[in-house]
Amino acid sequence: MVGEDRGERDDGAGQGAEGPAVPAAPPPLFSLRRLWPAFVLIAGLLAFFAFDGQEFFTADSLRLYRADLSDYVAHHTVVMAICFVLAYTVMVAFSVPGALVMTVTGGFLFGSFVATALVVMGATMGATALFLIAKTALGDPLRARAGPSLKKMEAGFRDDAFNYLLTLRLIPLFPFFLVNLVPAFLGVSLRIYVLATFIGIIPATFVFAQVGTGLDSILDSGGDLSVGALLSGDVLAALIGLAVLSALPMVYKFVQARKNKGRSP
Repeated sequence: MVGEDRGERDDGAGQGAEGPAVPAAPPPLFSLRRLWPAFVLIAGLLAFFAFDGQEFFTADSLRLYRADLSDYVAHHTVVMAICFVLAYTVMVAFSVPGALVMTVTGGFLFGSFVATALVVMGATMGATALFLIAKTALGDPLRARAGPSLKKMEAGFRDDAFNYLLTLRLIPLFPFFLVNLVPAFLGVSLRIYVLATFIGIIPATFVFAQVGTGLDSILDSGGDLSVGALLSGDVLAALIGLAVLSALPMVYKFVQARKNKGRSP
């Protein structure tokens, strides 16, 4: 009897080991451990507007403080450069408006080439932080519950993720924070995201930093600091041309896929 009982227990254990694997439950959509970084970003953004932070990123503010800023940079260049990168990183991570004014100011304070390097570093780090938070907080749980249509769109985006992102980054008309978030929900890898962001924002950043080198004349003339006011038709056409070039591989792949589909029996 003891042997039989032991055999039955062994058989049951074997069946349990060889039985069909139970699919793992998707991660919970709402988890404080996952969501607290997102809450911090939202709280920071709300605090920015509650304390009228946007007032510091206007042409009027630059008119008031440009002399002081220039003096600080002249006497503490390295420290101010580090502070500039950190401020830009925080601004992008919290999706605070004012990146355009910061970029133009950077060109005014550091020159177009140095400012481009500083802005690209800060923007890439801030965008990466936002991407990781969004991916961890909501992206992974949402994809675990995604239906077939979203999974198909996710797969299509991932196939050409670098070119998609590069195209979106090259044209400075798409909201930067939105381009930061969408890839987090579509399963784009961190390496591709960082590389496409770093490369894609260089042209427009340089253009706006170059505009900043003539900031004195813009402010003295009462000019506005907006994308439409700062981008000439030729410059915008050049940036769109770069975006079109980056999109050509996607177009070619799509055409080839249609041709192959038409030839298949």
